[in-house]
Amino acid sequence: MWPGFLTGQAEQPVRVLLIDDDANMRRVIAHELLADLRIDLVSQGASAREGRRLISQSEFDVMLVDLNLGDGTGFELIEQMKAVRPAAEAVVISAMEDAQHALHAFKLGATGYLVKNSWFGNFAQAVLQVVNGGASITPGLARRLLGKFEPLATKSAAEPGSHKARDKLSEREKGVLQLVASGHTSMDIGARLNISGQTVHTHLKNIYRKFNVRNRAQAVRFAAAHGIF
Repeated sequence: MWPGFLTGQAEQPVRVLLIDDDANMRRVIAHELLADLRIDLVSQGASAREGRRLISQSEFDVMLVDLNLGDGTGFELIEQMKAVRPAAEAVVISAMEDAQHALHAFKLGATGYLVKNSWFGNFAQAVLQVVNGGASITPGLARRLLGKFEPLATKSAAEPGSHKARDKLSEREKGVLQLVASGHTSMDIGARLNISGQTVHTHLKNIYRKFNVRNRAQAVRFAAAHGIF
């Protein structure tokens, strides 16, 4: 059951724009999205040029975008989307499980990064996660991102203020954040901790407020940088 308080209901589905120059992958993703009544696939594009046109002309909530589009990059489309539709979410779909590409996408405003052909690639779930205030990152990539911050985390743990950042979180909030960093959805976290999905969202909002961040990816980066894990 999909809770009624979450965005993405059959009577008001999440509107999605899909941009990918790989026709087969686009077909696979579209098939998965169309099978979910909570999602409305409003438009598809096969190039950066088509992407720019669709971003300007379409009404959508989430853009799924590949990074390599032949005539341009997904980074350019994320920048354009954030300029003209700042409330919309961007989820990268890429064959590259590369931390640098992911960090650059997050810096531009993306809230998700899914690696193509991953066992954990659930595109419909990713769409629903990001429109409900979360982030969606393929677990293997999430681990790589945490690894990039290990030296900084070690250094920060000895710096003034790092213990203050760690002490901001309750034990339950730390547990929720650790599961987020491992790539678990809010529903998974609720089941593991025996709490409701709404309670998970409440904990996440508290974490965002305490860290002064806006989404899961930023919260994980902050926690890694300050030695909280």
